[in-house]
Amino acid sequence: MKVRVQTEPFDAGAELNAFAQGRTDVGAVVSFTGVVRDTNGDLTEMQIEHYPGMTERAIGKIVDEAIGRWDLADALVIHRHGTLTPGAPIMMVATASAHRAAAFAAADFLMDYLKSRAPFWKKEVTAKGSDWVAAKDEDEDALKRW
Repeated sequence: MKVRVQTEPFDAGAELNAFAQGRTDVGAVVSFTGVVRDTNGDLTEMQIEHYPGMTERAIGKIVDEAIGRWDLADALVIHRHGTLTPGAPIMMVATASAHRAAAFAAADFLMDYLKSRAPFWKKEVTAKGSDWVAAKDEDEDALKRW
């Protein structure tokens, strides 16, 4: 299990290859990469803040839960902070399991958690100003299925 919270960009393909390399004990590797979305066409940047240490521990706990709940062989979560531009990779989740259903479910669970509960604060900056991103009802509802 690996959790990384970083400012540096990452190469999702290289991360996935490294995550899966040499794994002969699994039948499924699932990954998801989220990118900064410019919903209204006017986003200049997204600023992401977090509390070092606290954030990694919180994500680590939920990864441990996913590993136990779906009997994962391994899991990876990368999440960036700092100033990001539209289209930039913001996060990545990868899971490895003996079977695809477990790998997909665990990845979906981790993504729902990261979207709604991980201790990050996001501010969208446009030419008109900036606004903190509020939690969305649909993101909260997604957590209820777990």
